[in-house]
Amino acid sequence: MLNDRRFVALCTSRVYEPAVHGFVIRLNERLKAQGYTLLIFSLNSDIYWEEDRVATERYVFDIIPYRFLDAVIIMDEKIKSHKIANKIIKKANDHRLPVVIADGYYDNCSCIRFDYEKGFEQVVRHVIEEHGVKRPHIMAGHVGNEFSDSRIEVFRKVIEQNGIPFDASMVSHGDFWADPCRIAMRELLEREVLPDAIICANDIMAITVAEMLKEEGIQVPGDVIVSGFDGYDEIYFNTPKITTAICDIIKLADVTSDVLFKMISTGSIYNESIVPSLLTNSSCGCPEQEEFPSTLRNRFRESFARLNDDNRVLQIMSTSMQMSNSVSQMVSCIESYKTVDTIVVADKRAFEGDSNYFTDIMPPDYTRNFSVLYDSDYPGSYKEDSFSFQDIDTETEDVFALPVRDRLRELSEEGFPLIFNSLDLMNRPLGFVCYHFRNDLISNYTNSVSVTNALCIGIGGYINMRYQRILLRQVDEMYRHDALTGLYNRIGFQNALDRLIKDTDHYGQRVTVIMSDLDGLKFINDNFGHAEGDNAIQKVAHAVSSSVPEYSLTTRFGGDEVFSVIFDKCNPEDIIGSINSKLEEYNETSGKPYTVTTSCGYTTAILDEKFDISHAVKEADKQMYIIKSTKKNSQSVL
Repeated sequence: MLNDRRFVALCTSRVYEPAVHGFVIRLNERLKAQGYTLLIFSLNSDIYWEEDRVATERYVFDIIPYRFLDAVIIMDEKIKSHKIANKIIKKANDHRLPVVIADGYYDNCSCIRFDYEKGFEQVVRHVIEEHGVKRPHIMAGHVGNEFSDSRIEVFRKVIEQNGIPFDASMVSHGDFWADPCRIAMRELLEREVLPDAIICANDIMAITVAEMLKEEGIQVPGDVIVSGFDGYDEIYFNTPKITTAICDIIKLADVTSDVLFKMISTGSIYNESIVPSLLTNSSCGCPEQEEFPSTLRNRFRESFARLNDDNRVLQIMSTSMQMSNSVSQMVSCIESYKTVDTIVVADKRAFEGDSNYFTDIMPPDYTRNFSVLYDSDYPGSYKEDSFSFQDIDTETEDVFALPVRDRLRELSEEGFPLIFNSLDLMNRPLGFVCYHFRNDLISNYTNSVSVTNALCIGIGGYINMRYQRILLRQVDEMYRHDALTGLYNRIGFQNALDRLIKDTDHYGQRVTVIMSDLDGLKFINDNFGHAEGDNAIQKVAHAVSSSVPEYSLTTRFGGDEVFSVIFDKCNPEDIIGSINSKLEEYNETSGKPYTVTTSCGYTTAILDEKFDISHAVKEADKQMYIIKSTKKNSQSVL
């Protein structure tokens, strides 16, 4: 609970699927009636059962604010990862929260399960017993998968009870998906005698099987009966429409909410089961049925009517974000009709420092410092000239971190679910995006996938481009500057000078060239080592660069020679006096067994199209050597 608001977290995947969307809408209605706000933490792609596959998107389950929740609901069959589900359950248990598993089973949780075995058995019995099939075949899922294996056993039990001996040749594996199912079907089509019925473990494979049979001129159901399982909406758009069993998602939402309320009230654990309903259709020879045909057509029309335009807008948005020159410019690119009802929150540290956010090794205790990048309800606050990061440290890394807590608390009063996706790129989490749609349109849920993807690419791309600019600046510094002194090297100096000389606005100004040469470098190197010689060069370079005006061009001309080019009026004698004074101060405090001194000469000229820097440097060099010779002569006399 946060203040007076109560929250329930739903952990799921692909909220844009009609079945999940229907579950969410119904569940939210039930929760809202009891004073709860639904927080949805959703993946946008399937992880399946590959527990060790890298899927940074699962970060969305790491930012669940358990400390403010009243309960957790997990749609296990949608997440499909026992490792993720067990992690969520453990954290919920640590916070003493009730956990309800919708469509799955875990110990010490209330579980609502579809009885897939009984539901699939209804389909198999209907095909075998009602249509008199004698050569049945099953298109199963993955080898070794628990759902696939249980459906094979149901198939075996029913056909043997009807006097049909089972053997391994009756089983193909389509891995619950279209492409592997096509491979399995090609092998089946090569047989001399085809089955008279292909009973598929899910609807996707049933649709694929029916299409491939028709491509070969084989009649469905005239030559081969086809059935599916799961009740996907796509079965109503297939010809023939597929016989299947429907898992009533609305009933699942009702039972889930009822069990949740009982758990919160009593603290007890409950287990319920729901048997999928048989839906016969024309793929087995039964009369054709249409379930809510106009509603389904409207959903698909609504989802795809503006698909091309939406993709173009999002591509422009993400490209503009990546090419931005500052965080404020990048943030200002997010505003669009596609990002309405959206809050974008990211790790502030990703936009700071000179390191690579995506490749640096994060310490185990690293906590992302969340900051709101964008809030569509207040777009004026995120314009290029007004955006700034909030100075709030994140005390914990979840969606109710301080920078966004009050805002989400405010939105929770509107009665619609808050949907969270993770922001990530290159297997590194960046933050999260919150969608607070003010309606139940499935098109919004569907569009959230592409918006999240565009934000991930846009923000992540900007961070990468920022780091590339830092590297380029560092390379430029190395290329144009002397490594020992930090002054311009000859190439850097010449490029900077050329730019100034080409600017005719400087014509007519006085140009002063001051040449400085370290005294006794060979003596220092020979007697105290080259490291001390380098130290002496650095001290002269610093004395020169800190004595000349800020707009001067200063370069290390040779091993121990430094010169500056000063545009406009200056007093070279004062500058040389400052150089000598700084070196005297250094010698008094350095404790070195040698003194650092320099000889300086200068020349002046007027900048015009005839100005020759080489001539000016030679003149200053001559003056410098006169000073140096004078010093040597005076030392000899002494």
